[in-house]
Amino acid sequence: MAAPAEVDFRTRLQDWLPRLVLAPSLAVTVFFVYGFILFTILLSFTGSKMLPSWNFIGFDNYIRLFSLPAWHTALKNIAIFATLYIVICTVIGLALAIFLDQKIRGEGMLRPIYLYPMALSFIVTGTAWKWFLDPGIGLQNVMHQWGWESFSFTWIKSNTMAIYTIVIAAVWQSSGFVMAMFLAGLRGIDNEILKAAQIDGASNWQLYRRIVIPLLRPAFLSAFVILAHLAIKSYDLVIALTGGGPGRATEMPATFMYSYTFTRKEMGVGASSAVIMLITIAAIMVPYLYSELKEKKS
Repeated sequence: MAAPAEVDFRTRLQDWLPRLVLAPSLAVTVFFVYGFILFTILLSFTGSKMLPSWNFIGFDNYIRLFSLPAWHTALKNIAIFATLYIVICTVIGLALAIFLDQKIRGEGMLRPIYLYPMALSFIVTGTAWKWFLDPGIGLQNVMHQWGWESFSFTWIKSNTMAIYTIVIAAVWQSSGFVMAMFLAGLRGIDNEILKAAQIDGASNWQLYRRIVIPLLRPAFLSAFVILAHLAIKSYDLVIALTGGGPGRATEMPATFMYSYTFTRKEMGVGASSAVIMLITIAAIMVPYLYSELKEKKS
């Protein structure tokens, strides 16, 4: 039989072992994530150019940031992109989820087909859609070879329409993921509730409008948070698809931050734009996390 001291040592070891194992990864996360967030915030209040400096200038970088036409273009583009991206992905994802929830044949084959685009990186998606939308080698060229000479689709070269090509590519990639979220929500609804409504004479339209869709509120909220987060951080898709062009027609806050930090050597301004993006993401995530914690406590 083990001595009491040995038992006590084993108990303490079992309590501390998970903490010791997780400590290195926790320390790395704190340093490289939260440490660099703090570093970026500090840089935004300095006159840093090519290299960091500790010449504190207050809110001058933020004042200059919001006076730059390129930043206003980036804000307008992210508003257009995020709105269309979130709305269209939500509508298509919900429609696909309702379609698959009808227990159709071939569901096991259709689900991975819809989800496959999400397995690709945004770089791959952007490159593929760039080729597809390029008038010289893509869809327009194919239509001309098939004899439809009047067909024209040059959005990717247009200053006013290029932003919508990014919406198309992003929706293509993310709609399947949103579908999976809604499908999981639909499969979690109690069938007894639906049967009771059908017995009461509810039509399919009334069933979905008054019962199913309201019960999918957590899925709607999760989809909104994830899509908004992806939209605000959009960089690689923009760079691969349009490179921020033509001109600055598809400039986004993320591409603006990179160009001002590493190309124009305006690290202070770039850091201030990064902080604005951080505040925007926090404004979305904090209420969501608060509501989740509140529901768990109740």
